[in-house]
Amino acid sequence: MKLLVLIFFTLSLSAHKDNDSIRRVVTKPAGLCDGVIGVCKDNQRISSNYVFDEQMYLHRCDTLAQIKFWRQIMNLSKDTVLISIGHNRQVIQKTYNKNWYYLATETKQKFRDSIRVAHQLDSSHKVLVTYGRQFFYDFDKAFENFDRGINCFVENGVDPWYAQAILLIESPNKLQKSNAGAYGPFQLMKEVARMYGLKVNKHIDERADFNRSAYAASSLIKNICLPYTRLMLDSLNITYNEKDLWFRLLVMHSYHAGAGNVRKALFRFMPEKGGMDLIYTLWQTETNHFKSASQNYSQLVLAAMLEMNSRISPVKNKPEAFLSTLLPSNNN
Repeated sequence: MKLLVLIFFTLSLSAHKDNDSIRRVVTKPAGLCDGVIGVCKDNQRISSNYVFDEQMYLHRCDTLAQIKFWRQIMNLSKDTVLISIGHNRQVIQKTYNKNWYYLATETKQKFRDSIRVAHQLDSSHKVLVTYGRQFFYDFDKAFENFDRGINCFVENGVDPWYAQAILLIESPNKLQKSNAGAYGPFQLMKEVARMYGLKVNKHIDERADFNRSAYAASSLIKNICLPYTRLMLDSLNITYNEKDLWFRLLVMHSYHAGAGNVRKALFRFMPEKGGMDLIYTLWQTETNHFKSASQNYSQLVLAAMLEMNSRISPVKNKPEAFLSTLLPSNNN
């Protein structure tokens, strides 16, 4: 997908009134749409809203082993598996799914043990087998929903960064139901959907309605995830800026695992300050209800956002060049 990136804030406030999707974002309170730019597909004149977060590059998230690992998974077919060390996602071997599947359980265990010995790890360290998820992470389809999602969140007074993050990793290819019962483009549980006025019964499920689902998801973030994230950080005497990447990722953990479970995980290691190190430590922290899927959640957010950026940047895989287009010139 080749896209021409246009800087959103260069659009005139006097744009034609029929261009509602642009006008709604531009006229919202200052700060809510920081990082929102406009992107156009080739041969199209209509600009779509897109969130670009330069903090991922400033914190060098694109160089982290965990993020590189998940980006590989997002580009591998389900016939391929990566065997990796759990705590740092160092890839040990890439093989076909069938080759691993038909191995005897004893053989698999011996293979895992040999990896622990070779890397001087004790038995508590996990050796994981992860299947390719290219079929799930359909970035072209996810992109089609960004503009609507961003506008819906902004209309509800919620940072649109969250809309794009959720759309990238929850149901990027099609509407589907999770094992826990979450459903729709924003993967809402029935109770949450009903709490914000959506009809969910044997005859209708409004979680499939994009706008209704976006309203419920943004309301969940505004009324529960954000307040409880502030509360847990306040209780730890940690200062924060809600635009910081680490704060947003922490909110996303609350969206996925529930604020109470995130709080228990944080209080397991009692951080003294905010920052990306807090998030990195959370990746290694486990409680009864904060396990692998919860630890990985913000890793997936970062990996998907970086992967999406690589597909739309006018200078692919050169984020520093793209960043320079967003910075003001020093020339008078």
